[in-house]
Amino acid sequence: MWLTLEGIEYGLDEDGIIVLTARGLKHFIAFLSSLAIVLVIALAAASFVPRAFGYTLYAVLSGSMEPELPVGSMVFVRQVEPTDIAVGDNVTFYRSDGAVVTHQVYEVDPVAQTISTQGIANKNADGTIMHDAEQTPFSRVIGVVSFCVPYLGFVNAYCTTMPGLLVVVAILALLVAASIVLDRMVPDEPAGNHARAHAGERRP
Repeated sequence: MWLTLEGIEYGLDEDGIIVLTARGLKHFIAFLSSLAIVLVIALAAASFVPRAFGYTLYAVLSGSMEPELPVGSMVFVRQVEPTDIAVGDNVTFYRSDGAVVTHQVYEVDPVAQTISTQGIANKNADGTIMHDAEQTPFSRVIGVVSFCVPYLGFVNAYCTTMPGLLVVVAILALLVAASIVLDRMVPDEPAGNHARAHAGERRP
């Protein structure tokens, strides 16, 4: 018995394994191609559109701010005046060694123009939160985290590397090529139906 779901024709063989017809495979590949293109466009939009509104994006690569900022998430950081930073804000800044860090502010010193930060998942032996070893001057503050999107950091970090970009391009190219070949080789309806339709047209 052959069934159709969302234009994809399939059936079950004697072992109960789903088998696609040629037309079903054609529609399935076309669906995957469309889905892949939509995902690429969505990822590009998520990466570039926020920048037009003044946000800078960073991937969270460590667990020092778990569970508030999960590993692999993407944080959207907006630039603010350092004097507007408040205790409890999650702030992205340059450490003295040049590394970019996102930690929580626990103290602001407007006189010394510094902030003191902590990674909420970094704990001392007694269970209290461990404070960062150094204070951060206002001049090294990048901005305040507005929101984060889970897992997007992993995807962005991979797709922006050369191997990741090549994999994405290769998958898209294969899907589009397979869709074009199947579109030319496989008709949209069985030959019998097509012949019957023409026979009906020839009847007086």
